[in-house]
Amino acid sequence: MKNKILLITFAVLSFLSGNAQLKSPSEFLGYELGSQFSRHADVVNYFEYIAKNSPLVTYHTYGKTNERRPLTYAVISTEENLGNIEEIRKNHLRQTGILEGTATIDKAIVWLSYNVHGNEASSTEASMKTLYHLITEKQDWLKNTIVIIDPCVNPDGRDRYANWYNQVKQTPFNTSQDAAEHYEPWPSGRPNHYLYDLNRDWVWATQVETQNRLKIYNQWMPHIHVDFHEQGINNPYYFAPAAEPFHDIITPFQRDFQTRIGKNNAKYFDKEGWLFFTKESFDLLYPSYGDTYPTYMGAIGMTYEQAGHGRSGLGIETDQGYTLTLKDRIDHHFTTGISTVEMASKNAEELSEEFSNYFSDLDRKYQTFALNGNKDKIDDLKELLDRHDIKYTTANKGERISGYSFTENKDGNLTTTDNTLLVSTQQPKGHMVEVLFEPTTALNDSVTYDITAWSLPYAYGLDAVASKKAYVGKNTTKTPNINNTVNAEGAGYIVHWNSLKDAEFLAALLKQEVKVRFSELPFSSEGEKFNAGSLIITKSDNKNLEDFNEIVVETANKFKRELTVANTSFATSGPDFGSPDVKLIGTPKIAVLRGEGTSSLNYGELWYFFEQELNYPVTAIGTEYFNRIDLSSYDVLIVPEGFYSEVLGDAGVNKIQDFVHSGGKLITIGRAVGFFAGKDGFSIKENKIETDKEDTDTPNLTPYNMRTRESIKNNSPGSIVKATVDNTHPLAFGYDDTYFSLKLSSSNFGLLSNGYNVAYMQKPKVVSGFVGSEAYKTLENSVVFAQENIGRGSVIYMVDNPLFRSFWQNGKLFFANALFMVK
Repeated sequence: MKNKILLITFAVLSFLSGNAQLKSPSEFLGYELGSQFSRHADVVNYFEYIAKNSPLVTYHTYGKTNERRPLTYAVISTEENLGNIEEIRKNHLRQTGILEGTATIDKAIVWLSYNVHGNEASSTEASMKTLYHLITEKQDWLKNTIVIIDPCVNPDGRDRYANWYNQVKQTPFNTSQDAAEHYEPWPSGRPNHYLYDLNRDWVWATQVETQNRLKIYNQWMPHIHVDFHEQGINNPYYFAPAAEPFHDIITPFQRDFQTRIGKNNAKYFDKEGWLFFTKESFDLLYPSYGDTYPTYMGAIGMTYEQAGHGRSGLGIETDQGYTLTLKDRIDHHFTTGISTVEMASKNAEELSEEFSNYFSDLDRKYQTFALNGNKDKIDDLKELLDRHDIKYTTANKGERISGYSFTENKDGNLTTTDNTLLVSTQQPKGHMVEVLFEPTTALNDSVTYDITAWSLPYAYGLDAVASKKAYVGKNTTKTPNINNTVNAEGAGYIVHWNSLKDAEFLAALLKQEVKVRFSELPFSSEGEKFNAGSLIITKSDNKNLEDFNEIVVETANKFKRELTVANTSFATSGPDFGSPDVKLIGTPKIAVLRGEGTSSLNYGELWYFFEQELNYPVTAIGTEYFNRIDLSSYDVLIVPEGFYSEVLGDAGVNKIQDFVHSGGKLITIGRAVGFFAGKDGFSIKENKIETDKEDTDTPNLTPYNMRTRESIKNNSPGSIVKATVDNTHPLAFGYDDTYFSLKLSSSNFGLLSNGYNVAYMQKPKVVSGFVGSEAYKTLENSVVFAQENIGRGSVIYMVDNPLFRSFWQNGKLFFANALFMVK
């Protein structure tokens, strides 16, 4: 017995001694933490070092970024827990119903996410300190707690910032706000490789970082998730409780527990004399954040915001007269991280029990969402649901489902087809289903941090009803491969034009030098009806193309496009293939502006669209040298969202006018429309509210404390509006006569008198989200998408960005039409 006690004592002492010998981040890196920005590779090396030398840590890679940096996470707990980690994980998922079986409630799971915005770089430094102290000083908390640390959600953005800063900083660092080291160049380190804001991508999962992270997140479904951020240099520190509006699906326990965590954070901050604020700015509504997504998945989801951001560098003088250092920022993030783990450990059983209650609550306003529409769009929605492990079925054909009609914006019916998708709220992730599919967003406060509407049936362009009844469908099957065959004797092939998949197919053909036509009018051929926009690929246009038939068929099979073989160019009705109404599609050379003045986010959306979705070449031209470029080499110029007055000037406008007059096509998006509005030669004009008096003559009697709330009358922070569509215009080929648009700005533009109003509103209809009373007035008689001919060229005005965050799927065909169909 005595020998056994000695052996146990020796083992414990050896364990404690081993942890004591672990190097701190500063010892390992060779510089004091906070005195430099660590490269991402050095952070990875430190986590690997700890995992190799401590039995309390395992370290994993869950993917790679576009620039080939590893995406990683560490799992931290006691040696016993890590030895049984897979059973603990499965036991936890049994509480949700995701896995079957009875669960034991005894462990808390905390996930800490650092550096989702690359230039909010203090948090990755803090992750190393948090890891070290958890295993050297806080082992007791780990007995009933699993801590997951993702040290850097956005490695590409972080290294873009850190490498830039390390190159330009002075030694010693300069704290003056005027110093160059406090002014990041465009596009800054905030976004990822494709310049996406990863903190807005949790639901849409368009980016490789998000897609890979969700695979691991869905395997763990933590009780608590913290997203570490930074904000302006003069705001001290923000932590939960969050600001209103809270989505009404959030439970009283979730509200209460984040407040309890906030009070625990406050205890440590008060002890140190550090300032903080709560309940302001950062609400819990938009579902695609790093705090809301986990919240709708049952967790206590929170954002922690440290003063600093990309401006602060290693140290900066604030407006309050004190110097904010990187070391300060690390200490603050370290403190809230440790405090959060403490609260999880002290309340592990309660967290587990309430988490289980969240998933067992099946009281929903709607039980089933039924969706009809184009098969490509249904498949795209399935792909999104698969990323979140949300279940769905296919309806039995011929059922009549009653409920709220998304198309009619009132009670209605939907008759099911073989393609009807059913998404039930009676499943473990039913709360998230409710949030993503809700027809209208319930707002208890109109002052919000992001868009206020996102409903998936509108985003994907599907006819849908929300039913209060449960409908049972059958398991869906994968889309079968298409096996088109060569018909060398026919006149050619016809393909319907309904979705972005058709545009991808077209782009692939054009890159292989296949000549393709489209019909400007509906027609019939081979006993089948084809709408305007349908693609016609003729043998006569491609006589000089070797293996023409094989190329077309192989490409169609690859993109799962069904070819209709046309044995003759003679149409049963409508234009024949040689008609002037059947136009040849060129192979456009496309340029897009980037650089100073351009919205990095919108440029990134365009970059991603061309490289990852359409797979069609585009040339990026910097605004800093735009006036030196010969635009005659290009057929299309895209001007993204941005502010161009200073960077382009009159010379840039004249250059663009000459380009259009000479036959070029100009596509303007969002705020770029406003840049051209009112300028000579452009018909577009901004809608403005008429007032009886000049603003300067009207006294402002709004109380000081109501100014912010009063200002929202002029805002439109992301709402869904119903627009009328002229689908006889090439810009709208593939669409019905109605389009639901995501309205992202209060800047609206009047109906064209000389051009074509392709998607527009006369009497506006807001179907979901918030639009201020004054902003609403500017929606009347306004355009969503319009086109006008100028000289031998064309200008396309896309007032609402159809590529916004890549999630508004139903807008993407408008953009493809702008590229290929509009002459």
